[in-house]
Amino acid sequence: MSSPVIRVVDVNKSFSLNKQKSLKERAVNLGRERKHRDSFTALRNVSFDVEAATTLGLIGHNGSGKSTLLKMIGGILTPDTGYVERRGRLAALLEVGAGFHGDLTGRENVFLNASILGLTRKQTEYYFDDIVAFADIGDRFIDTQVKFYSSGMYVRLAFAVAVHVDPEILLVDEVLAVGDEPFQRKCMERIKQFQREGRTIVLVTHGLDTVRQLCDRAILLDHGDMVVDGSSLEAVRTFREKYTEEPVHDDDYGGRQATITDVTVTNGAGNPADRFQPGDTLGVEFDVVPGEGPTIDDWAVGIALEDHLDNVVYGTNTHLQGVTLPPLSDKRRVRFRFPDLPMLEGQYYVTVAVHDTGGGITYHRLDRRSNFRVFSDGSEVGVLYLSTKIDVT
Repeated sequence: MSSPVIRVVDVNKSFSLNKQKSLKERAVNLGRERKHRDSFTALRNVSFDVEAATTLGLIGHNGSGKSTLLKMIGGILTPDTGYVERRGRLAALLEVGAGFHGDLTGRENVFLNASILGLTRKQTEYYFDDIVAFADIGDRFIDTQVKFYSSGMYVRLAFAVAVHVDPEILLVDEVLAVGDEPFQRKCMERIKQFQREGRTIVLVTHGLDTVRQLCDRAILLDHGDMVVDGSSLEAVRTFREKYTEEPVHDDDYGGRQATITDVTVTNGAGNPADRFQPGDTLGVEFDVVPGEGPTIDDWAVGIALEDHLDNVVYGTNTHLQGVTLPPLSDKRRVRFRFPDLPMLEGQYYVTVAVHDTGGGITYHRLDRRSNFRVFSDGSEVGVLYLSTKIDVT
């Protein structure tokens, strides 16, 4: 068995938080600095190995120690105790503008950053045109000082340099979220190419679906402790189950000609439920109570299911379904049922509304009033669950 390309052994890292906010406070408290400092533990007894050709995801809430650990692997920070070993050429994208000098042009920074990453000037000249083409920032900007670049242009050029230095280990922090959608696709395609070529990638991201899609393995950190080191599915599921705090939004609006109350997610048989698997029956129930005005003859009720990014997965209403409702003169119980739930693993939210049949007048709407989770044992990606049959002839 080959030796690992990355070894992290019993690493601990703490930072000192200084409460003194001004030079005057420091002068007054001279000699008593320890009384005005707090110690913050970023990593605690973290150990793991990474084999070659592995794509490892580091996940956790803000402040869990992900970026600190990535900087340890990259050699930017040193541990208080323990040690980190690396084998092979390494390229790191840790933050916007890292390795760039604002007063230098894009061209000069390409050569500077490439030299930091281990390329000779001759090698950089060989890759230069490919780097500029990949970054796609325009010929007019390559000879402009980078302090005039947008954050997206910074990331484009930095990523272009990093992927052209022929790294055996690529470290990527959340910086890719800064680029526009076409560039993010280009970056993902290059990362997948690196995977096919057997390179090692360590990725820090808050995009849990990206971790499931790209990573062979994931580590979940919580306040500096390593909670899970296993498959990406296991780590993502643990994070969503125990550590993700996604409060239900209480936004509601409308003319209140009618009011929605008692929104409940059920198993389709009236029993409250919040955990489902693909193929289960999902139910959503709520009451519609008329206001104090006249009886409402023109009304419809609608529902929307949204993912954790507020994307509408599915939406419908009684009017679209061809359901004719009698005049609303007293309280009505509304029940939506979705047999054979066609959703993959994730967190989903329920929005409900009562409005006129044309949809132009909202009587009452509750955004993301309830939620539920779907758990899947498969490794499919996306949102939609399809029963798949494959025939190869």
